[in-house]
Amino acid sequence: MKECLKIVQFAKEQFVLTIAIIAMMITCFFVPVDAQYWSYFNWRTLATLFCTLAVVAAFSHIYVFEILSKNIVLKLHNLRNATLGLVFITFFGSMLLANDMALLTFLPLGFYVLNSTGHKQAMAFTFIMQNIAANLGGMVTPFGNPQNLYLYAHYQINTLEFIKIMLPSFIAATILILIVCCFVKPVPLELKNDIDYTLDKKKTIIYSILFVCSILIVFRIIPYLLGTIVITLILYRMDKKAIKEVNYPLLATFCVFFVFSGNMARIPAVNDFFTQVLPINTLLIGILSCQLISNVPSAVLLSHFTSDYHNLLPAVNIGGCGTLIASLASLITFSEFKKHNPDKVKRYMVQFTAINLIFIIVLYFVQVIIAP
Repeated sequence: MKECLKIVQFAKEQFVLTIAIIAMMITCFFVPVDAQYWSYFNWRTLATLFCTLAVVAAFSHIYVFEILSKNIVLKLHNLRNATLGLVFITFFGSMLLANDMALLTFLPLGFYVLNSTGHKQAMAFTFIMQNIAANLGGMVTPFGNPQNLYLYAHYQINTLEFIKIMLPSFIAATILILIVCCFVKPVPLELKNDIDYTLDKKKTIIYSILFVCSILIVFRIIPYLLGTIVITLILYRMDKKAIKEVNYPLLATFCVFFVFSGNMARIPAVNDFFTQVLPINTLLIGILSCQLISNVPSAVLLSHFTSDYHNLLPAVNIGGCGTLIASLASLITFSEFKKHNPDKVKRYMVQFTAINLIFIIVLYFVQVIIAP
């Protein structure tokens, strides 16, 4: 009886992971476990995610985010400016760090800014906009998002042509993000607990180096296995608690979702379906596919059935908005929000869905009307 209660409690606390496990188990009936399962996992992504979560936890223990948030409050003065600052630093950060890394870096900063000023009620909107900014910020460059890098190489797209294809959606996304954020009221920001934190310069430098190493793992400059071992050992030596505080259920969700999307791509009925419907409307079908199996697997799967990269490319970028599984970055945002607001998850989901739907509709029609 106690074991059953523990399972039920786990399912409630880790709702997304539970649903992902159920979905994965269903696909396993259609695709029996075999050696190919190992190829589903993007080990570099998992290693980077682990390292970044651990380093960010270490940063939090030396009050880096409190110090940064205090400076943001003092310089931006009101809630609207702070929201714009947090959203657009995530937007431009995703161009350099990719969407997952940008969120792992700047979501904690968003929390500390809002929490330290007594505006925790604005966290859902701010996190959602940071999530959208991360998904759409890197869409204009070949290296901005993983799906871009894959399609850029797969179709051997010219760089200028790539930018030309994505520029209409990128400009529209930038303007739309700015407009939506301006609905936030310019309420003055005041620090509720103005504690004068002292920065530990030695640890800040070491953790910053570890964070840069995490980024270099993404760009294949540092082997992910070596980088993970070194970062883990250094953090274990300097801050064991940071290793313990890594969001392991989030890592598990990524693993489960890799299996789910990998199996989906191997189900004959799924392949037959895309072969028939993709030529009808590549842009729309691509966006809808992202809502079910995420944008990166959609890019890989659909590229085998069409040469129309002019529509597939914006589809898998715009499609990153939408459901929680439309982009794995959205799972990171949801997990971070749930950690701070476990009692407001339903309200978050409603707001998340509504705002993302607006972005999908607007960007879809922009691409249809304006794009060449």
